[in-house]
Amino acid sequence: MLLLSALLGGAASARPVAIGGVRQSAALDSRQFAGGEALAVWTLPRLGVAVRNDPQDLRLQFTRQQVTRELRFSPQTGWRAVGFTLNAKLPLPELAGGSLFVPLQALTLLGVTVTADAPDLLDFAAPAQVPAQTLPPSPTTATPAPTPSPAAVTPTPGTPSPALPSPTPPAPVPPAPTFTPVASLGTVRVSRALHRTVEVQRVVLELNVTDTRLTPFTVTREAAGLSVTLPGVSAAPVTQKLESGDQLSVQPTATGAAVRLGTGGGRSEIFTLDNPARVVIDTTTYTDTRVPPPINPDALAPGVTYRQQGKLHLLSFDPAQYQTRVVSAPAGRTSGVADLVRSVGGVAGVNGGYFDPASSLPVDLVAVGGLMTAGSLEKRATLGVTARGDTLFGYPRPRYVLSGTDSQGAPFSVTVNSVRARPAPDLLTAFVGDGRSSVGADGLTTLYAAPGSGAVLRALTGPVTPPAGTLSFTFDPARYPHLPRSAGAPLTVSLNWRADAPWDGAVDALSAGPLLLQGGKVVLDPAREGFNTSASIWRPTRQVAFGTLGGQPTIAYLEHGSPETFAAALAGAGLRDAVRLDSGSSATAYVTGGYADLGGYLNTVWSRSVPNALVLVPRPGTAAARR
Repeated sequence: MLLLSALLGGAASARPVAIGGVRQSAALDSRQFAGGEALAVWTLPRLGVAVRNDPQDLRLQFTRQQVTRELRFSPQTGWRAVGFTLNAKLPLPELAGGSLFVPLQALTLLGVTVTADAPDLLDFAAPAQVPAQTLPPSPTTATPAPTPSPAAVTPTPGTPSPALPSPTPPAPVPPAPTFTPVASLGTVRVSRALHRTVEVQRVVLELNVTDTRLTPFTVTREAAGLSVTLPGVSAAPVTQKLESGDQLSVQPTATGAAVRLGTGGGRSEIFTLDNPARVVIDTTTYTDTRVPPPINPDALAPGVTYRQQGKLHLLSFDPAQYQTRVVSAPAGRTSGVADLVRSVGGVAGVNGGYFDPASSLPVDLVAVGGLMTAGSLEKRATLGVTARGDTLFGYPRPRYVLSGTDSQGAPFSVTVNSVRARPAPDLLTAFVGDGRSSVGADGLTTLYAAPGSGAVLRALTGPVTPPAGTLSFTFDPARYPHLPRSAGAPLTVSLNWRADAPWDGAVDALSAGPLLLQGGKVVLDPAREGFNTSASIWRPTRQVAFGTLGGQPTIAYLEHGSPETFAAALAGAGLRDAVRLDSGSSATAYVTGGYADLGGYLNTVWSRSVPNALVLVPRPGTAAARR
C-alpha cells in the first residue's frame, strides 16, 4: 500500500468552512483532489487574501502585521514566492466546476491563521479587511535593451583609434533540468465497453517502480478532458487516437511525465491500484443524451443489490446499512427523484404517491418526521416507516388529536377534522406551514404547536401565514370553547394512526396503492381501495412499487404491464410485501448514477417531477454513511 498512499497523498475529506467562528455556506466548502485539500480562489478574499484569479497568471497576496507575502503561479514557471522563501513543494492548482482551486498549504504559507482544524470543520480567523480589488498581472522582468552597434569612426592621423566595446557574450543556455526517475511509464492499456447508451472507457497507466518514494500525482480538469502530471516518472512520447474517438498523449517533461486525455465532455474518475502499480482513468460518456443513463450493476454501492428478471427490475438494500425515508419537495412544488435523493444524501429513490398535476399537491396521506403534511383518504394501502427505518404496510387512518385541560380544569380530547390551509368555520383544521400559504380568517383562532411540546407556542386571530414547517390548528372559539386561546397554555398534540400496534412507532408514511402482496401472496383488491379499473390509472403501463425481499427494503420497477401482471411478477420474484406507487409517466426508479430501464422513453417523459419520493439513505455511523 506504500504506492497507493504516496500517489493519493493523504485521505483527508473535504470540509465545511467557517470564518471567525461563523460557518459559511456550502459553496465555500473545501474540495478534495489528488494533491490534497483545496479552496476555491474566488472565496479567498473573504479570508483577507487579495487574488488574481487566472489559471495562466495566478496571484495570492496576504498582509499580516505590515508584512506582505505573495505566491504566484503560471504553468510555465510553477509556484513562486515573493517576500519569503518557498521551501515546501505545493500541489498544482486544480480547475473543477468552472472554479480554480489552490491547496490549503498555500494559505498557511502565506500566514492565514487557521483557528480550528477539525475533521468536520475548517475555521479561519476573521480578516482585518477584505480586499476589494483584483490584483493586476504579475510584473515581468524587463528585457535589457540591445547593445547598439559601434558607429564608424574615422581616426585622425596621429591619434590612437578609439577602443571599440567588446561584444557582450551571449547568455549561456541553461541545461535542461534533469531528475532521477523513481518510476517509468510502461504499458498503457485501453478498454471500452458499451452498456446500452453508456460508454465506459478505462485507461490504465502501468508504472515500473524503482523507488517507492513517489511524489503524489496531480490532476488538472479541463472542459473537454483532463491532464495528469506524474513527477519523477520517465516516459516516451506517445500520441494516440482511441477507439472511442478520445485523444491520448504522453509527453516527457523536465520533472516527470504529463498525460493528457481529451474526452470531449465525458465524466472521468481517477484512482490508483497496486501490485503492479497503476494509475487508472475511468471515463463515462452518455452516447445519447436524450435517454437517461441506465443502472450500471458494476457500479453499485456496497449493500445495494440489483436484479433483473425479464421486464422486472429490483433494487434491494441491506437494512443494516440503509433506511427508508419519505422526502418531500416544498409544498405545492415538484422535484426530480434524483434531486430529492441527493437533497438528503441518499443512494436511491422512487417516486411516491398520487398527486394533482395542476397544484402539485398530494391527494392522499403524506407524513414526514412525525408531521402529517397531507391528510389521508383512509382507504388505500400505505407504506409507513418507523424512527429506526423499519417499513410497515397496511391501512392506517391517521388523525391529529389535541388534548389537555380547559380553563375550568376539565380534561378534553379533540380529533382534528382535516389537514388543509383553507379555513372552515365549522371544522378544526390542521396545516403544516410552507411559508407562503395563509390560514385562518376573521373571527377564527389559529394556534401554533408542535408534537411533544405540551404547550401552545403562539395564538393568533385572523388570517396568518405559518412559517415553513410550523404546525398550526385553526378553529372557531365559539364552536370549540374548551381549546386554549393563549400562548403557553397546556396543549398536547399527538398523531393517532388508528391502526394496529406497530403503526404507533411510525414517523413517515405515504399512501398510494393498491396493496399488491402481503405475506408473499397476491392480495390485489381494487374495490376495497376504491380504484376504478376501467380508468387510465389501471391501464397497462410502467409500474413501480416498494416492498421487501428477503427482509430487505426493495424498489421494484416493471417496464410495462397491468397491476395484476405486476403483482404476479413480484410474487414470482419472491417479494413478501409490496405496495404500488404512482405509476405511468411518473414512474422513476433511480439509484446513484442511473435509472431502471425506461423502455427508450425520451427525456420529456421519464424525468417528470414529483412532490414526494421514497428514498434510501445510509444509516448514521455505518460504512455506507462514511462513503
